[in-house]
Amino acid sequence: MPGEQLGQAAAARHDRAVARAEQALRALDQEGAEVSFQAVARRAGVSRQWLYTQPALREAIQRLRDPGPARRDGVPARQRASEASLRQRVESLRSENQRLREENASLKQELAIAYGQQRAATAGG
Repeated sequence: MPGEQLGQAAAARHDRAVARAEQALRALDQEGAEVSFQAVARRAGVSRQWLYTQPALREAIQRLRDPGPARRDGVPARQRASEASLRQRVESLRSENQRLREENASLKQELAIAYGQQRAATAGG
């Protein structure tokens, strides 16, 4: 039975280390900090070598470490806008721009009429 308890303790220690590494990885990504094996290891209190032996953690670190164009701005993944969201935002801005142009034209016309009326009143008076 002592060997079984040692195995359970080792498994529990491993699970805690994985949880700390996953939490460190999420925190680094949310902060927009550089994600690297060294940064995750330091924050989680585990060794870099151990991280390399954990396939899921290694893959996640490599994916976040190699930023690609969308990550170079330092914005965490959960805060980045999707392409559909950006398209919707552009369309909304275009509509607002068109509305403002029409309002501007209308106000210019009203102002021209008011100036005309003012001139007529001062010239006729």
